Amino acid sequence: MMNCSAIDLFCGIGGLTHGLELAGIDVQLGIDLDKSCQYAYEANNEAKFFHSDISSVEGNYINETFWNNTDIKILVGCAPCQPFSTHQNKNKNKKDHKKWNLLNEFERLITETNPDVISMENVPNLSNQVIFKEFVEFLKSSGYYVTYSNVYCPDYGLAQKRRRLVLLGSKKGYLTLLPPTHSVEEYTDVKSVIGFLPELDNGEIDSTDPLHRTTKLSPINLERIKQSKPNGTWEDWNEKLLLACHKRKSGQSYKSVYGRMSWSEPAPTITTQFYNYGTGRFGHPEQNRALTLREGAILQSFPKDYKIIDPGRPFSISKYGQHIGNAVPVKLGEIIGQSILSHIEEMNE
Repeated sequence: MMNCSAIDLFCGIGGLTHGLELAGIDVQLGIDLDKSCQYAYEANNEAKFFHSDISSVEGNYINETFWNNTDIKILVGCAPCQPFSTHQNKNKNKKDHKKWNLLNEFERLITETNPDVISMENVPNLSNQVIFKEFVEFLKSSGYYVTYSNVYCPDYGLAQKRRRLVLLGSKKGYLTLLPPTHSVEEYTDVKSVIGFLPELDNGEIDSTDPLHRTTKLSPINLERIKQSKPNGTWEDWNEKLLLACHKRKSGQSYKSVYGRMSWSEPAPTITTQFYNYGTGRFGHPEQNRALTLREGAILQSFPKDYKIIDPGRPFSISKYGQHIGNAVPVKLGEIIGQSILSHIEEMNE
């Protein structure tokens, strides 16, 4: 059996790393600028966490410290998507965004480490950008066979309507993502993954799991969610509950805001603000509250016992929401890992 070893750039709290480990890939190291990710990353994974700005990481350090006895070197990562995301970035002049350069740092480390296999996961909109096309051309000119596709995560069993761009590159031949595992009739629904969790009142914290907590709704938002129907809109409310923006023509298109999700289908895309009832269709299907942090993590396919709260830091619901929403879904990471291992096995037959 060939010795495969992976390094995870922009690792966050370890969604991609955990998926790769579940697939059977040895992840040596995760690198991230946000030190608050370290606890969750190391508490749930075998890999070590390296707190660093990616621009300060040298390829020689990776090769000499982690890849000096590796048959197959795998470099993976998900550069923060704010420059490319339609959800999080309204700046039309995106080239001015300071995080735009992170893809170039990924390119630099590929040049310096010369991995055998590369995987990058990001928002679908990135595939339309010049910087992505230049990245693909760089990989091809460096000897990689490159494939990429926009993945609809329910096709792979994720209970979330998330769409992600997955790029795969290999020096041994074309590496493609495994075929979808679920048909539309087999999609995983919300109830099957979070329906077992204890019921909570608005603003309550589960005594057995501090991550299973919900934000306190204002009296008017509590009344709004009581009048909300699964997959409904604010049009279901009494007129006195409408916001001013709902009455303007420009507000007519934002009908999922302050919405309830449905038990019987995958959840909407989990964003960094999923715990906030007013930022999307993040109302619980039955209970009069927003999603809890644990529910968001499970919908991102983290195991139900994944440790996220760092006991050595003050609790911050916004920080943990950011960690969870920004993560690569574990199940997608596992599919990527299985695809890589299948490719390696095929190339070495």
